[in-house]
Amino acid sequence: MKAKLRNKLETLVKMYKLSKEMPKEEKIRASIQRKRVIVEETKKLIESYKAIIILDNTGVPSKLYRYIRQRYSDKFYIKMVKNTVFLRALKELSLPNVEELAKYLKGSNMILFTNLNSFEAKLLLDKIAVPHKIKPGEKIEHEIVVPPMRTELKPGPIMSLFGKLKVPIQVRDGVIWIMRESIIARPGDVATPELVSLFEKLGIEPKMLKPKIKVAYEKGLVIPVEQLVVDIESTKNQILEGLKISTAFAVELVIPDPNVIKLAISRAYIRACSLASELGVVTRDTASLVFSAALRKALALASALASKIPELASIATPQTIQQQVVVEEKKVEEKKAEEKEEEKKEVSEEQLAEGLAALFG
Repeated sequence: MKAKLRNKLETLVKMYKLSKEMPKEEKIRASIQRKRVIVEETKKLIESYKAIIILDNTGVPSKLYRYIRQRYSDKFYIKMVKNTVFLRALKELSLPNVEELAKYLKGSNMILFTNLNSFEAKLLLDKIAVPHKIKPGEKIEHEIVVPPMRTELKPGPIMSLFGKLKVPIQVRDGVIWIMRESIIARPGDVATPELVSLFEKLGIEPKMLKPKIKVAYEKGLVIPVEQLVVDIESTKNQILEGLKISTAFAVELVIPDPNVIKLAISRAYIRACSLASELGVVTRDTASLVFSAALRKALALASALASKIPELASIATPQTIQQQVVVEEKKVEEKKAEEKEEEKKEVSEEQLAEGLAALFG
């Protein structure tokens, strides 16, 4: 035996003997002190972060937590704390609803501390899926597809497994090639030892590790995972509806904001034109509206009198009145066009007069 290894073994034996000789009271005291340190550390973490997410740690490989630590170290701080120690820390801080939270602190748990709100944390954790090896007897969660590829597997008994899975293969250059894309497992299939071996040889990790949230604790509120559901589309629609209502309210009050002012002016213009057409005020902007409104009223009156005055029946049809409306609107448009032409002519005559004055002094 090497001298270095012998010295380590001797040191360990001495430490064991000393621990056996240590009185029970001192051992208990040391254990209490260690727990006290953990409680104080946990209290500091609880005070430092906005929310706490409790994950079910039963049967969860450490690979998942390593991934979260590496990828989301700026979002989550992960710590495994015993349930009793965690509860003691909460009680010493006199936080509300601790007894309700205690109902979820059963079995093995992992504690996530975060400054995100609980709903943001849930949305982010739901996106996490870490590939992992599967064990024989476990169920396949999703369809496993292999592409055409060189496998580096030597011809042998494994070829029968490819045949059983109906995967077309060929042997080239002393190795097995998969000839086309093939499905080798479907959701619900039970992983056999042979299939697990094939997964390992092909470098496939068919299992997806996902955080299993049990409950969130934020500002004294205990939020079970069932209540941490966010309907993004519904929330988006609610926000848009609120925006419409608030914009309409701001326009009614004519809040001095550039966007609101534009809408308020447009609405005021429309209302003014509508009021002018009702009052019969004729201007360039309201003439077509006034005449159209007058014709519509005439149609309504003629329709009401048609049963008593047969002569009106022939002119009280919607088609007739519509034609009259179109004619009147055309007349209004033509009048506007003529006025514009006259303005152009007037401008041209003025320009001509100025030109002559410049020529002849």
